Amino acid sequence: MQYMLLIFDCDRPEPGDPRFPEALARVNAFADECRRRGAFVAAHPLQGEHTATTVAVRDGKTLITDGPFLETHEHLGGAYVLDCRDLDEALELAALCPMATQGTIEVRPLAGVPGLNHRTTTGA
Repeated sequence: MQYMLLIFDCDRPEPGDPRFPEALARVNAFADECRRRGAFVAAHPLQGEHTATTVAVRDGKTLITDGPFLETHEHLGGAYVLDCRDLDEALELAALCPMATQGTIEVRPLAGVPGLNHRTTTGA
C-alpha cells in the first residue's frame, strides 16, 4: 500500500547555511533506508509558502491568488511517497524521517480510485 508522508513545520537549512551538509546527509540516509526496504517511490521538498499561487474556479470564472489558500499555522514543506507493507511500516519510517524531530509528519494512505488515470512518469 502506498502512503504519503506530509512534512509540516520543519526548519530546513538552505545551501550555504552551515547546518545544510549535516541536514542533507540525514535526509539522504533516510531516503537510502527507504530504498533499502524497497519502499521509496518519490520525495519532493517544496519551496516556501510565499511562492504558492492558488487557483479556484467559481461560477465559470478562474480566480488566481498569490499565496496559500489555507489560513493555518502549519506549513507543508514537502512529501514522501512510500510503498509499505502496512500502516505499521509507514509509521516506523515516518518516525525515522529526520524532519520528525523538528516538525510533524502526517501519514496518509493514498486512495485507490478505479478508473483514475494517474501514472508516475520519469524523464525531463
